[in-house]
Amino acid sequence: MKAELKKLILIIAVFLFIYFLPIGHARFDNAIMQSLNLIKWYAREHVLLCLIPAFFIAGAISVFVSQASVMKYLGAKANKFLAYGVASVSGTILAVCSCTVLPLFAGIYKMGAGLGPACAFLYSGPAINVLAIILTARILGFELGVARAIGAVSFSIVIGLLMHLIYRKEESQKADSVAAMPEESKSRKLWQNGLYFASMVAILVFANWAKPIQPDGAWAAVHSVKWIITIVSIVILFVFLILWFTKDDLAQWTASTWTYTKQILPLLLGGVIVAGFLLGTPSGEGIIPSKWVASMVGGNSLRANLFASIAGAFMYFATLTEVPIVQGLVSAGMGKGPALALLLAGPALSLPSMLVIRSVMGTQKTIVFVSLVILMATISGMIFGAL
Repeated sequence: MKAELKKLILIIAVFLFIYFLPIGHARFDNAIMQSLNLIKWYAREHVLLCLIPAFFIAGAISVFVSQASVMKYLGAKANKFLAYGVASVSGTILAVCSCTVLPLFAGIYKMGAGLGPACAFLYSGPAINVLAIILTARILGFELGVARAIGAVSFSIVIGLLMHLIYRKEESQKADSVAAMPEESKSRKLWQNGLYFASMVAILVFANWAKPIQPDGAWAAVHSVKWIITIVSIVILFVFLILWFTKDDLAQWTASTWTYTKQILPLLLGGVIVAGFLLGTPSGEGIIPSKWVASMVGGNSLRANLFASIAGAFMYFATLTEVPIVQGLVSAGMGKGPALALLLAGPALSLPSMLVIRSVMGTQKTIVFVSLVILMATISGMIFGAL
């Protein structure tokens, strides 16, 4: 009887939702259009160039990297300096957004990486972007650029360590359960696997190499030949696959990649649609008026910093787009403290990424991780605003 009553309540709720849809109201209709615009842009700009290479890398990690090796270098009992050092600077190499880093995070976490190093990697991947930090310094000021750089690196380490400490008992049990795990047999040498992974990382990095501000310089030179480097990397990858991999290896890799795709992609796309509907895009507003956001981040109060951190955490920022958005908010009266808070919380998190993180490490750990990011961004904004 209770099951049937739940079905009836669900049917009534859906009916009422459809019946009272405010179609025809300008703000609602525009929010729908912004949501569709964002998901279309995301599909064109991120799925093919960012997510697909990331899915293949994640699949390769789960198949070709032994769990013993992951535990040795990134496990709960690994050398802390090495584990957190590698994780905290990964963004300088990857330069990916908060969504692209998710398959890579899922890959290393499921293979046995400690919660602390995995969370440090999860934050640093999108947060420590060299070009984004340079762009911040040039457009928003040198002080804000330096503060963002220092904050992003230190955040990744501190958040990782705090996650490890909060769940240290669980992490210790996980480490003990695999302490006696034997090293898996390898069909390829270490240098072969290294070159194989390097070719895939090169595809991910250079295919998404951002256009520089200045038309000259080393960054611009690389951008001008990014597709040549990407194509060469793809060719090299295929050569490696032909020379060093069996049909069974390729079948396992493909199956693992498909597993991550099924788990992550639907959540990401659904989250992007919701984020676009609520907060809009740089070209238009969502259901929440942008003037509300601007009015809440004026000055350097605790409320302004906290709101900037929360808003940044739920908004979706593609790589580098956070800078012109913050620039617009600063012009509308945003304080320098909330500006830093948004820059530290925004690129590392988004509503779509939260949905995926929850599917990987559970609701409780996701809430704790998101709360730590928001809390530290708020504190950093308060300190920076007071200086």
